[in-house]
Amino acid sequence: MANASGYFSPSIPSLRKRNPPSIGMYRSGFPSAEGISKRIFCSSTIQGAEASPSKSRVPRLISKGCKLVGCGSAVPNLKVSNDDLAKIVDTSDEWISVRTGIRNRHILAGNDTLTALAVEAARKALQMAEVDPDDVDLVLLCTSTPEDLFGSAPQIQKALGCKRNPLAYDITAACSGFLLGLVSAACYIRGGGFSNVLVIGADALSRYVDWTDRGTCILFGDAAGAVLVQACNSEEDGLFGFDMHSDGGGQRNLNAPIVENEVDHALGSNGSVLGFPPRRSSYSCIQMKGKEVFRFAVRCVPQSIESALQKAGLTVSSIDWLLLHQANQRIIDVVATRLEVPPERVISNLANYGNTSAASIPLALDEAVRGGKVKLGDIIAASGFGAGLTWGSAIVRWGCTTHF
Repeated sequence: MANASGYFSPSIPSLRKRNPPSIGMYRSGFPSAEGISKRIFCSSTIQGAEASPSKSRVPRLISKGCKLVGCGSAVPNLKVSNDDLAKIVDTSDEWISVRTGIRNRHILAGNDTLTALAVEAARKALQMAEVDPDDVDLVLLCTSTPEDLFGSAPQIQKALGCKRNPLAYDITAACSGFLLGLVSAACYIRGGGFSNVLVIGADALSRYVDWTDRGTCILFGDAAGAVLVQACNSEEDGLFGFDMHSDGGGQRNLNAPIVENEVDHALGSNGSVLGFPPRRSSYSCIQMKGKEVFRFAVRCVPQSIESALQKAGLTVSSIDWLLLHQANQRIIDVVATRLEVPPERVISNLANYGNTSAASIPLALDEAVRGGKVKLGDIIAASGFGAGLTWGSAIVRWGCTTHF
């Protein structure tokens, strides 16, 4: 099992009473310019282990913080309801909604593309942040369903019209992808001097769903969501702490492996080399053991959020909103209950979109911001979890000052 944990700048506004981090815990992450006593160092640590700064490799001090200043989202035009699904599989609106909380989902169809959705979401985020595409330093596309084997991020960069040819690449971590992209953006800003990083979560899992399997086809939808992460001074820092993990042993519970197709008869073989030419391959449909994934999520997600809060020097009562990957309403409810977060402080739009994988967190955030629910300065505990298995949490502050 791999583990990464981190702390960011300690300069959190004293809006509420907060508990300091526990004594003896090593603060890993990024340095602050507020003095030697508040310097924070980069490192990867094993959970529970301690290390002293004197024994660690000290990076160049950076005075920058980072904040979320714009968001956007996009969904396909085709909306598929539970009643629509009941026409092709043995199910019903009541059966689906009671077990998952989902009533509708949006599916790519016709000439729609995932890349186009991602571009639309990105443009909205840039418009809200009042940032020109030419000022973008990096585009991170968090997706497990790119439209090119070699990645789709460069095509998004091109479509946005970024004339300076900034780096653009894909991050593959399924439903945890957006959280990984968010932390990666912070690394580029704090350690690399970048000013504007576009983080996009976009997935089209409908392309890998077995539409005859009522256990999985009812869950997934397609969407894209984006945020613009921008450099700021340390006092305005809006990414306070994170906690991320992976466990390859859980892959058996949620996967879409490569499968070999039948030999192309036109290609043939001269018989001189066994197994050559190789068979053409493609990815299988999504395979999931729902009960096992549920147990994993309700066990690991609350622990991860509590860990991220502790590293940020905050408590659950300090947060304004709980924003989880939108996988299943039962998971959201159980996690909120275990963390003692009241329902009115939980963000959920699962009923309208289903599980949109890496897009779910930025999609829900965008709706909450544009709907007036999330306001400037609100602190959010966000957590993603899914295939890999991977899971992670981050404590962030919404820092957009733009009026729209």
